[in-house]
Amino acid sequence: MAKTKTKPVEVKQPKWEVKDKLYELNLRETPVVYKIKTRGILWFDEEKGYEREIKYCANQKTIFVDEMKGDQRLDHVSFRDGKLFVPKEKQTLQIFLAHHPDNGSKFIEYNPVAIAEDDLDVLELEIEALNTARTLDVDHAEAILRSEIGNEVSRMTSKELKRDLLLFARNNPNLFLELANDENINVRNMGIKAVENNIIKLSSDQRTFTWGSTDRKLITVPFDENPYSALAAWFKTDEGIEVYQTVEKKLK
Repeated sequence: MAKTKTKPVEVKQPKWEVKDKLYELNLRETPVVYKIKTRGILWFDEEKGYEREIKYCANQKTIFVDEMKGDQRLDHVSFRDGKLFVPKEKQTLQIFLAHHPDNGSKFIEYNPVAIAEDDLDVLELEIEALNTARTLDVDHAEAILRSEIGNEVSRMTSKELKRDLLLFARNNPNLFLELANDENINVRNMGIKAVENNIIKLSSDQRTFTWGSTDRKLITVPFDENPYSALAAWFKTDEGIEVYQTVEKKLK
């Protein structure tokens, strides 16, 4: 039986568009004028298998030095107030910028579609966080906010808790969802409340938890570990679960 020949899959490269392009600096600070390097740059050519020198010369039709003919009039490339507009007629400059090693790091091509997609992702994340915040009970809301604002949460009313929780969800949806899905956060919160109410004591060096009424040692906090994280983990052990249940009853 004759073998059927499989047609190789063609990988389509992104189509180069001849159009006006806007480039923006991607730096922490935006200087009034910022010049990028335009000579002495090596670019690895995968097709040829070796590095080729590129530079931008206004009088050349190519960016590759080994293809240039005649005089090479080097030109400067400057961003002003963080932006560089390159009309479609300057294809050599656009190609140079596409090959530049700083492309994607120190500067990027303005892409309204990509920006819209990023904005949509952020908005959808905010909606998810806000919807989650609306469904949480008061105890869970308190546990999340305590991780952000500390003991101040104990003095807040339920409406203040709900308000601050929604604000937290809107302003930092990633962190909020991470905390909302943390199975230990309620247990950790119980430990903090137990210490606040002197049901459990934490030593001044934050290394030892003891029972409040008898000073009986409960656990020693492992080195370099958050004491309340260690306590939450201990609460889940066979010994700790009994203490947790007692603390829960005392706090009701």
